[in-house]
Amino acid sequence: MNTKFTCLLAGLLLSGLVALAQKPAPVGLQLYSFRTQFAKDVPGTMAKVKEMGFREAEIAGTYGLSLADFRKLLDQNGIKAISTGASYEDLDNNVPKIIAEAKALGAKYVVCTWIPHAGDAFTIYDADRAIDVFNTAGKLLAENGITFCYHNHGYEFQTYKDGTFFDYLAENLDPKSVNFEMDVFWVKAPGYDPVALLQKYHKRFLLMHLKDRKPGTPDSNNGHSDVESNVALGQGDVGIAAIMKQAKKSGVKHFFIEDESSRSMEQMLPSLAFLSGLK
Repeated sequence: MNTKFTCLLAGLLLSGLVALAQKPAPVGLQLYSFRTQFAKDVPGTMAKVKEMGFREAEIAGTYGLSLADFRKLLDQNGIKAISTGASYEDLDNNVPKIIAEAKALGAKYVVCTWIPHAGDAFTIYDADRAIDVFNTAGKLLAENGITFCYHNHGYEFQTYKDGTFFDYLAENLDPKSVNFEMDVFWVKAPGYDPVALLQKYHKRFLLMHLKDRKPGTPDSNNGHSDVESNVALGQGDVGIAAIMKQAKKSGVKHFFIEDESSRSMEQMLPSLAFLSGLK
């Protein structure tokens, strides 16, 4: 292959990627995916998020900026904060702080990603405590126009009675105040099927993290896994295409790509291309 042809091919490929990046992304981004880049350059990284076509985001910290300045940066780049994180401790002790932060960012959803528990075992005590905290906080958030969702992390699929702790949580969390964000990786990791879970709990999953897993990765039900097992969407064993088809039928309102690997920046455009190609 001659050099001129190689350069032409590379140019066409680059222009194609640029064209793809200029289209509005079909989903949002969990900004934690670019945490390493944000830690070094907040404005520059936010500009890259915009260039990739993202118009919706889930917030995971403001990287040293005030809430007002971070919101201004989002606005300048045409990115809307759909949801933001809240700690279990603040949900238990300081809901007014969570409300203020969500309103400052313009977020309509608040998400908690972890229920404290000792070691790897999740217990009925942990579940009952979380149900009390989440139902109470969720009601206060709902009264202030904010929807609360709990994000699964794998350990909820440890067995309890005839099902799992996730079943127990879903049964006892008031759907008027508490719903769920499905992290598809953390449903697959303990050996469960995200499509079946969406069908079982119709309209309980309002938000979704899209994350794929390198085939051959060992299953895990303790909430821990090698972040380098995250691969571009469509290249793993989670079954993203089937999940997307079911998710819309089951009432998922917002989707966010979350890539926790060190290759997240490189894998993002292939992930977007895969989602854009789904029918």
